[in-house]
Amino acid sequence: MPDCVCGALRMATRAVTQLYDDAMRPSGLRVTQYSLLSRIERLQPISASALESSLYFDQTTLARALKVLEKDGLIRRASNPDKRVKKIELTTLGRKRLAHARTLWAEAQKRLVGLIGQDAWRGTHEGLGRVLQAVTVPQA
Repeated sequence: MPDCVCGALRMATRAVTQLYDDAMRPSGLRVTQYSLLSRIERLQPISASALESSLYFDQTTLARALKVLEKDGLIRRASNPDKRVKKIELTTLGRKRLAHARTLWAEAQKRLVGLIGQDAWRGTHEGLGRVLQAVTVPQA
């Protein structure tokens, strides 16, 4: 494992992402798509800029991901009183696919927590929260 924080996080993220992607393959969604659809479901209708900031996505990456989800019929751009801002919401197909994926995600989550242990997961979760806060909250 590299001593570099970024390198270690990226290595762990790639391995964990592969585990979740493998588990969720029957749903037709990758874990990144699942995360995006879950956030849209929770906050819909939501603008792309609000979605971008809530997930720490850059604009280009989010635009590409939304284009794929829209092409696959999982999301749509909803009408909005402010015509300059398009809101994003799930389609019926998107809700169905997300529901299927949620079951598979839960199985992957249970498997991974079982592999590392509940205490290790709790500590990791808290540590990652501190990392995120450190790099996103302006320091005085």
